[in-house]
Amino acid sequence: MGRQVCAAVAAAPDMELVARLDVGSDVGSLAGRADVAVDFTVPGVTEMHVHTLLDAGIRTVVGTTGWTDDALARVREHAEEAGVPVLIAPNFALSAVLAMVFARKAAAWFDSAEVIELHHPDKADAPSGTAIHTARGIAAARHAAGQGAMPDATTSGLAGARGAVVDGVHVHSVRLRGLVAHEEVVLGNPGEQLTIRTDSFDRSSFMPGVLLAIREGGSRPGLTVGLEALLDL
Repeated sequence: MGRQVCAAVAAAPDMELVARLDVGSDVGSLAGRADVAVDFTVPGVTEMHVHTLLDAGIRTVVGTTGWTDDALARVREHAEEAGVPVLIAPNFALSAVLAMVFARKAAAWFDSAEVIELHHPDKADAPSGTAIHTARGIAAARHAAGQGAMPDATTSGLAGARGAVVDGVHVHSVRLRGLVAHEEVVLGNPGEQLTIRTDSFDRSSFMPGVLLAIREGGSRPGLTVGLEALLDL
């Protein structure tokens, strides 16, 4: 992803790539050199990178997933104090962003909803950040609509058979060679089912969203989570 982002920025007529860094690099060295930093590293270092970049006054776009609520809260507080925008997006593919928005809109009208995310086996975190963001959106929409717990008569089973539970929404992770990034949201009512699916077959699918975040992310102060905030939805 990092190499692809560098290539996309270098090819953009309105951008200049000034540095290529990796885990272990001194991101503070970007002070005075870069207007925007894009982080696609790993969960173990990305929060440290963001805080360093905030101290340097550099706006940041983050595609690394695996964020905890506590980590987001720390970044939100720091971004507000520094007055520097930070955008953290669990997914930059426009189809995935739209799928998350559509799932939230649909969730209020269905008795049941579950999320299945499918990725390549080299992915470090499970469930994916996209799936967690999707599930939280579904749960918030159901809560706002006055929906109760989803029906589930399961009383026994193997550990993990029903997947992870994110705010009351079951999320299932698949890791298979040959996959890139895929998500399916299945919603059910008596006698009907709605399936919303997004598939990224190549990492190039994320680049339009990354470039959009670089160009437009500065319009929102503080911390923004999710690319949908920059789309007219």
